[in-house]
Amino acid sequence: MAAVISYDDVEPGTELPSRSFPVTRADLVRYAGASGDFNPIHWNERFAKSVGLEDVIAHGMFTMAEAVRVVTDWAGDPAAVVEYGVRFTKPVVVPDDDKGAVIEVSAKVAAKLGEDTRRVRVDLTATSAGEKVLGMSRAVVQLS
Repeated sequence: MAAVISYDDVEPGTELPSRSFPVTRADLVRYAGASGDFNPIHWNERFAKSVGLEDVIAHGMFTMAEAVRVVTDWAGDPAAVVEYGVRFTKPVVVPDDDKGAVIEVSAKVAAKLGEDTRRVRVDLTATSAGEKVLGMSRAVVQLS
C-alpha cells in the first residue's frame, strides 16, 4: 500500500502516477460472476454484434472500478475516496484474442476543496484504443 498523502503536500496540477489496465474476456467472465451482471453483450460476440456493438464490451462498472484504482493507490487508502462519479462515453471493446483491451488512466489534482475538510478533487482521464471511455470522471479524496 502506498504512503498516505498529506493535504499540505499536494497542489492543483499534481499528477498521479498513470496506470494501464489490461482487460481480457476472462476478466469479464470473472467480473460477471462477482457482480451478477451476465448481460450477453459482455461475453457473447454474436449477441453484441446483433445489437449494433463492434464486439463484446467491458462492463461499465468494471471500467469505472479499474480507473479509480489510480486514485486509491495514490491516496494509500481506498476509504479516502469519499465521492466518485463518471459518465460513460464509449465502451471498452474487448476482442477475443491474446491481447484483449487496455484501459489507460491518468489523473491529476484539480482543486483543493478547503483546509477545513482536507479534501481534494481529482480528475481522471480514461481511454481505450485511443478513445476516451469515461467522461467527467472525478473523485473527491479525504487526505490526512
